[in-house]
Amino acid sequence: MKNISYIEDYTKWKADFKFCIPINVRFSETDMFGHVNNVSPFIYFEEARIAYMKEIGLFSLDDQPEGIPVVADLQCDYHRQMYFQNQLQLFVKTNTVGKTSFDIHYMAVNEKEELCLTGRGRIVYVNPSTGKPVQLDDEMIQRLLDN
Repeated sequence: MKNISYIEDYTKWKADFKFCIPINVRFSETDMFGHVNNVSPFIYFEEARIAYMKEIGLFSLDDQPEGIPVVADLQCDYHRQMYFQNQLQLFVKTNTVGKTSFDIHYMAVNEKEELCLTGRGRIVYVNPSTGKPVQLDDEMIQRLLDN
């Protein structure tokens, strides 16, 4: 595997994932060469990120939060081509937590458990009225650190 700046020890990094969702590669996500288009993983990341935040109680459309999660940056590394009808497992975990933001990491493996994608992204909690970052409360930080 190529050297990835946000992964120090791949074996430990991989073992720390607890949450995943299935991804079924749809025909519309492929390009004229038959493999997954390079923008599709970002859609997969979004789907997994929302499911993860719902699972740990940080994302609910019913809430009227002081802050909302906003993606500040997103990175994807492609390790293996993916094709229509591939069944992926997309793993998500919190890597680091700051005062107003947290870093999420992603890993996708195929049916043979071969690494297909890795990624990371910074999520900032922002006040929806002002657009300014808001501090994560202690409960949110604990939920992020526990998962």
